[in-house]
Amino acid sequence: MKNKLFLIITILTFAMSFTGCSASFSTGTNGANTAKPANSTTTNAAAPANKPANSTATANTDKPKAALANEKKPSGTAKTANKDVPVPADWIYVSDEVKGYGFSVPAGTTGETDNGGGVDFFSATTPSGVDMFVLAYRDKELTKEDLLKFAVTFLEGMGQKVTPGALKGESDDYAVADATTTMEDGSKGKLRIMVGTDVSDNYVMILGADTDKFAANEKIIDEIWGSFEMWSGGASNN
Repeated sequence: MKNKLFLIITILTFAMSFTGCSASFSTGTNGANTAKPANSTTTNAAAPANKPANSTATANTDKPKAALANEKKPSGTAKTANKDVPVPADWIYVSDEVKGYGFSVPAGTTGETDNGGGVDFFSATTPSGVDMFVLAYRDKELTKEDLLKFAVTFLEGMGQKVTPGALKGESDDYAVADATTTMEDGSKGKLRIMVGTDVSDNYVMILGADTDKFAANEKIIDEIWGSFEMWSGGASNN
């Protein structure tokens, strides 16, 4: 996967409307929720009830992404995607306390946040070249299969041709699927897509790399999605 993908959100209408919410992905220290990357942009527009299926929101990718700072993990009990995958001690923690999720990434990862069409989204790139996107939005009716379709449509909105595999359930709250992708220039990549369903919020994490770099980065990819956690109890409400 290219290190610099155009961040284009294509919103599918799954027979429902999306609720607009401002992005607030924290990148300051001590869990301060007021700091954002210096070059991040926010579009505070709620999606209309009958949003067209082909509408898009585009972030400015001309500027370099800001380096992410280490966060203090919020207090309380969280549902982690995969506790069996240990996170390296020298990684940093990033979180969005408003949307109720956080995860760990390698130190030196750069990223930015944005909002469009009622979706809060975060994009980042690790020092080893793993690209990631996190999309969060509220709709208590969505299934994990809906979220996988949403991830594919998001990638197709960037001009990619995506072939997803089947979801594998990690728990009542999380599932993971692998996918292959072909860029507009013909280059190929491999993806790992994690979906998470909360009581009302939904999360999609897309992690990928060029096909020839995926194997070398697979451990990092699994450590990133495995560290993903949410605080509202998950879809199982436990």
